[in-house]
Parts: sequence; structure tokens; C-alpha cells
Amino acid sequence: MKISVIGAGNVGATAAQRIAEKHLANEVVLVDVVDGIPQGKGLDMWESAPIEGFDGKIIGTDSYEPTAGSEVVVITAGLARKPGMSRDDLLKKNTEIISHVSEQVAKYSPQSKIVMVTNPLDVMTYVAYKASGFDAKRVLGQAGILDTARFRTFLSMELGVSVRDIQAMVLGGHGDDMVPLLRYTTVSGIPISQLIPQERLDEIVDRTRKGGGEIVKYLKTGSAYYAPSAAAVEMVDAIVNDARRLLPCSTWLTGEFDIRDTYAGVPIILGKNGAEKVVEIDLTDDEKKMLHESADHVKASIAALDI
Repeated sequence: MKISVIGAGNVGATAAQRIAEKHLANEVVLVDVVDGIPQGKGLDMWESAPIEGFDGKIIGTDSYEPTAGSEVVVITAGLARKPGMSRDDLLKKNTEIISHVSEQVAKYSPQSKIVMVTNPLDVMTYVAYKASGFDAKRVLGQAGILDTARFRTFLSMELGVSVRDIQAMVLGGHGDDMVPLLRYTTVSGIPISQLIPQERLDEIVDRTRKGGGEIVKYLKTGSAYYAPSAAAVEMVDAIVNDARRLLPCSTWLTGEFDIRDTYAGVPIILGKNGAEKVVEIDLTDDEKKMLHESADHVKASIAALDI
């Protein structure tokens, strides 16, 4: 089993480390255009193997040949957001980067599944889908898993309970266009509405929506990478182990939820073939409206690409 990570920045390097330490691959290939960075980080990670107890190789490279035959490719390459920069500000430059990367993935690993992490997430997943020529089921974006994790974290902080007892799901676009499903949010089966007043829930939802920006403001010269890498690796785990996890991911829709011809974050069953099935759960009129508005925003950005 070979897994490649394209982009050796903070998100990519941390994802590669998590993949190795979770024993998800016999070989992890870390690729970056900056010569020396992937080689140095890859060697440093590999030297941690005797301590962490994994035997998988970690190869750092500035070329795509070593990625040949990858089962899964995680794409984190691209520019990161800076303070004051919206995700849409990244659109043009990252489109160029992701188009090139996806063409190389298709050339060297034509049977792989792509997990997109680069922002603007839903649009970049579409770019990868078009540039790779892959079946849409094999090109997925990491979106709702991260937003859901942030939401669960903030609820845990509010209630003083374990995150393991909080069940939640966030759909829609990554970040500003997220659609939190409060009706489906529970703590060990207890509806969240019985534990937290609506006004406070609204505040927590707003913090979740702005979660990435909050971290950017703290860091000043970078963006989040621990939680995003963990979310991406959860998807890798589901694919590699054919776990058939029910997870919120950005996937291509062909009429599900009355949305067509765009990527959007919805519940899917994720397994060895990628998106095995879209799970159409019941939504309120307000939730449907928010999900459709999110999808329309992505559609408009896709139309602006002219690809």
C-alpha cells in the first residue's frame, strides 16, 4: 500500500506523519516543488519510526515518479490563507497549482483516490476532478469532517464533557457556507437543544463557521494544520480499510438533495472505491435553503474558472 501526499507544508507533512504512525501504508511519499523540504521532513519522520513503532517508509521528493501506483493521494499543495484573505481570494492561483498536480496524479496513479484539502475546498475538488479525468466518486474533498470536529470541540468545551460523547454533522461548503445540523446533534443520544440554550448554540455555530479564520488570526503567518490533517487522514483511513464510514465529505452531486453538477459537503459512505453512496437525510426547509445557497456559491466559482 502506497499513499502519496502532495504538498510538504504544515498540513501535508502532518498528514504524512499521521498516515505513517497509524500504519495506513507501507510507503508514504511526500512531494513538494521546493527541493530539500520534502526530503528533509521525510527523513526526519522516518527517523522517528523506531520510537513510534512503524515500519512504513517515508520518501521525500520533488518529482512525481516515486508516487507511481499510489492507492490514495492527499493533495494539500497550494497557497495558504493569510490574515484578511478569503478562501475565494485563493481561487485563481490554486486552480493553476491543482490542475498541474491532478494531471500528474492521473499520469502516475491512474487508479488512485484523491482526497483534496487545498482551499477553496469544494472548487479545488472540482478542479482535480476535471484535470484528472477520474470518475467523480474517486475525487473527494475534506470539508465537513473538519467543521464537524471543530463544532464538537466547542460543544465539549461548553458542556465539559468528552468529545467522544458528542455526535454531530456539518454539511455544505467548507467554512463560511457550512450548514450545521443542530437537530442531529446529540450528547450520548440527548438532543443538544436540551443542554444548551439556542442563543448560546448560535454563538457556537458562528465560532465554528469562523474557526479557520480564528486560527489564522492567532498564527498571523499561517493557517490551521493539526485538525485539517487529522480530518484528511480520517478519510484516508476509511478508504484504505474499506471502513464504509458515514462521513460529511465534499462530493459530486447529480441530483441528490436537489443539487446537480457541483461539489458540496453531504453525508456519504466512504470506502475503498471512494464515495460509495450519498446518504440523503431529511432536512428542514431552512437547512435545505442553506445547503442550496452553499452549492450555488460553489457553482458560481466553478463557472468563473472556465475550465
